[in-house]
Amino acid sequence: MRAIVIGNFDGVHLGHQHLFRVALARAREVRAVTFEPLPAAVLRPEIPMGRLTPTAERAEHLRVLCGVADVVELTPTAELLGRSPEEFVDALSREVPFDLVVEGPDFRFGRARSGSVDTLRALGTKRGFAVEVAGAFEVELMDGTRTEARSSTARALLLDGRVADAACVFGRPYELRCPTTRGDQRGRTIGWPTANLDARGRILPADGVYAGEATLPDGRIAIAAISVGTKPTFGESARTCETTLLEPSGEPLSLPLDWYGWSLRLRFHAHIRAMERFDGLPSLLAAMEGDRAAVVRVMRSGVGFR
Repeated sequence: MRAIVIGNFDGVHLGHQHLFRVALARAREVRAVTFEPLPAAVLRPEIPMGRLTPTAERAEHLRVLCGVADVVELTPTAELLGRSPEEFVDALSREVPFDLVVEGPDFRFGRARSGSVDTLRALGTKRGFAVEVAGAFEVELMDGTRTEARSSTARALLLDGRVADAACVFGRPYELRCPTTRGDQRGRTIGWPTANLDARGRILPADGVYAGEATLPDGRIAIAAISVGTKPTFGESARTCETTLLEPSGEPLSLPLDWYGWSLRLRFHAHIRAMERFDGLPSLLAAMEGDRAAVVRVMRSGVGFR
C-alpha cells in the first residue's frame, strides 16, 4: 500500500510525526506532500510569516524523523489554490500514486479550504483510495499542562520566549541553521565576542537571553549564550540574534573575529531573562557575567529541556 500525508509540516513537530507513524503502520511506502512556499505567503503576501523550518530542513526532518520515502513539493499557485477539492485530489493522484491518505481531524483542502476529512472520505469512496483520520496528538509542557502539538502552538510559545515548552511540541530544541554575518563588532571591545546570525525569514523567540548550544562547521559543540533583541542599552537598533560561544568552563570559545559566512546550528534550550536596558556599560557587563554563569549552569545540569 502507498500512503501520502498532505500538509505544510512547518516545524515537523510531534503532531506531524504522529501522522507519519500512523501511515507507516499501514503502508509500505509513505510520501509527504507539501507546499513551497507556504500557501499563506501566496494568499496573504502583505503579512510576513517567518518559517519554523526552511524547505531543506523540513525535507531532512521529514525523511529522518518521519521516515518518508519522498517529499513532494507543490507550488501553491493561484490556479492550484483555486482548485475545488475534487480537482485537487484528481490532479494530485495523477502526479503521486496513492492508496491511502492519512490526515488529522482538522485537515482542510481545496479552494477556500472548503474540503474536510469527510470530503476526503467521500472522494476516496469514489476514486478508490482509503482515508485514515489520526487523532490529535497531545504533549505535556514543562508545568505539566497538556496541549495539542501544532505549528501555531509552537510559534506562540516561541514568541512568548517559552523555548523549553516549544521543545516539548517539537520533540527537540528549536534550532536555527543560519550563516554568521558581520555585526556592529561592539562585543569584541567589551570582552564578549559574538557570532551574529543572518536569521532573515526565520521565527525568533521573544527578545531576551537564552541558554543553548551550537554546532560549528567542524562538528564541535559549544555552549551558547544567546541574545535576541534590539540592544536597548546602546540605543534602538535592528532586531538581531547573536551568541557568545563558550567552553564548558564558561570562557569564550576562541574563534577568528572575521569568521563571517560560516554556518552555525544554534539550539535554544532555556530562557534566562527578558531583554533589559541598563544605565551604562558597567551594569550591562555585570548582568552579562550573571547570564554567562546562568547559561553554563543550565547547560551543565540539563534543567529546562528534556
